[in-house]
Amino acid sequence: MTEIAIQLGVSLAAILALAGFAVWLKLGGDVRLRDAEEARELARMTLCGFEPLDIALDRAGIGALLRDAGGRVMLLKRHGVHFAGRLLTDHRAIRLDQNFLTVGTGDSRFGAVTLDLGPEAQAWASSLRRLGARQ
Repeated sequence: MTEIAIQLGVSLAAILALAGFAVWLKLGGDVRLRDAEEARELARMTLCGFEPLDIALDRAGIGALLRDAGGRVMLLKRHGVHFAGRLLTDHRAIRLDQNFLTVGTGDSRFGAVTLDLGPEAQAWASSLRRLGARQ
């Protein structure tokens, strides 16, 4: 009986040590965009020379749409515990449902994301319809 209690104690200590190590490494967690400035900085780091002028943040902070002076639009979305960004090239993978805008890039590895943009969703959906028309 004592051996079982010792095994249980050692197992529990090992689990707690691994959990503490994961916290120390900052693994997991619920990563969210805090504000427009953080989204702007992430876009700059994603694509050199991309200087966002218009920014629409998801209400929950899971993504954002950013437009630069040249009319290029970048989608930022949460990818694990980081954010990844892609330039949107056309409007085929964009759907509006009231305040929600589902945006895809055409890259199956990147996937799509549904952003809650509130009242801005309709204006962004309208502006994104022009993507690909200039090419």
